[in-house]
Amino acid sequence: MSPEAAYKGRPLVPGSARGRAVVVDAISFYGDVDPETGLLRDGRSIAGRILAARRSRGSTVGSYVIMALKYNSKAPAAIIMERAEPIVVVGAYLAGVPLVDSLPRGLFESLRDGDEVVVEADGTVRILRRPGAGG
Repeated sequence: MSPEAAYKGRPLVPGSARGRAVVVDAISFYGDVDPETGLLRDGRSIAGRILAARRSRGSTVGSYVIMALKYNSKAPAAIIMERAEPIVVVGAYLAGVPLVDSLPRGLFESLRDGDEVVVEADGTVRILRRPGAGG
């Protein structure tokens, strides 16, 4: 598979990851994610996935939820955002989950659940389409 699109963001928690995307507009780790299962309220799993969210919202407990996800082996492989708040940064750092922000809105408008995403340590995010998705 060759990249369909590549974007350069700011690596707040450096690291590399590859996985299927789970796309949400906004995420509150406290309330939207079950730390024991890694499931979102709507039933989608973020465990081992690339969590793509334009922004975060919610409680300071979010950092602890990210840590609990890691402890329970249900953390996302990486988190990519348009704008990351300090609570998400702290949680991702403590859990060792790569986090890239300052990504353009266009990425989030074109990214779909199930797309293969590669996150590179320098903050480059590559979107690969899922097989059979045309293109």
